[in-house]
Amino acid sequence: MSIENARAHLARHGFEDRVMELDVSSATVALAAQALGCEPARIAKTLSFERGDGAILILAAGDARIDNPKFKAAFGMKARMLPAERVEALIGHGVGGVCPFGIHEGVPVYLDESLRRFDVVYPAAGTAASAVRLTVEELERASEACGWVDVTK
Repeated sequence: MSIENARAHLARHGFEDRVMELDVSSATVALAAQALGCEPARIAKTLSFERGDGAILILAAGDARIDNPKFKAAFGMKARMLPAERVEALIGHGVGGVCPFGIHEGVPVYLDESLRRFDVVYPAAGTAASAVRLTVEELERASEACGWVDVTK
């Protein structure tokens, strides 16, 4: 189960107790913000893009949008979202629960600069009714990110 993979991953960093299983959907930024009682921008959405035969994940603030020229400059390719039917097979989590925790090996994770304006953010935890409360520094550590990028507007 995806949430168990995410929880096991977070446990390696000491954050397993932060996982919240919700009674309502948190599959979109708006739903997650409503369920958690926070502003939508604090939802650390995980965007999945095609990269060759695989995928790349970028975590960004809930109010941020991909800037195509910046994305191409950073990654040398056009920003193409992963088709929904391929997300779970390539990432390890289904649409609505995609997060950087407990994903398939070899999927690179990047954090977008849009997250740096917050102290605390809320990424998903593997299902469409879950979240985890982390500081941005904790997110950087727990996500095992390759680094920071500036690819949003």
